[in-house]
Amino acid sequence: MMDSRTATASLLLLFGLATAFAQTSAPPQACEAKNGTNCKECLQNVTCLWCIATKACITYPVRTILPPHALCPLYDARWGLCWMNFQTLIITLAVVGGILIIAFLVCLFCCCCKCEHLGSKREKAKLDKEVTKTKTKQEERRAEMKQRHDNIRTKYGLSGSNPYSKF
Repeated sequence: MMDSRTATASLLLLFGLATAFAQTSAPPQACEAKNGTNCKECLQNVTCLWCIATKACITYPVRTILPPHALCPLYDARWGLCWMNFQTLIITLAVVGGILIIAFLVCLFCCCCKCEHLGSKREKAKLDKEVTKTKTKQEERRAEMKQRHDNIRTKYGLSGSNPYSKF
């Protein structure tokens, strides 16, 4: 259950950041006007940040990405969801980002190994083809040599039954 909450929170953070960056002309006093309210009402506006320590609704400092400690400590800062603080959000995003990077590298490694493996299959097929070709030539040479020997035996009368052939 906690994993789905974390995933939901990280998705809300991503969408919220995108919305916050997109809303450049938001009225600056909209968040400060909700100072006497609670976290839920403050966070209805995407550009607002709720600080539990001071119980204040503050306009989110978009230029610094993370709110400065003087404005509100990360542990007490809430944005997007009232139940998740910035520390948890940052750790969650770092873990998810790390997992995505590792997954990407594993996929890249597997792809390279597979491509290398395909190359060795091609080389093996080429080598098998050469071996087959060599064996075919050897069989042809043996057949020619046998034909020559049979011709020589016929010429000198050795092709028939010979009483000394058993020895």
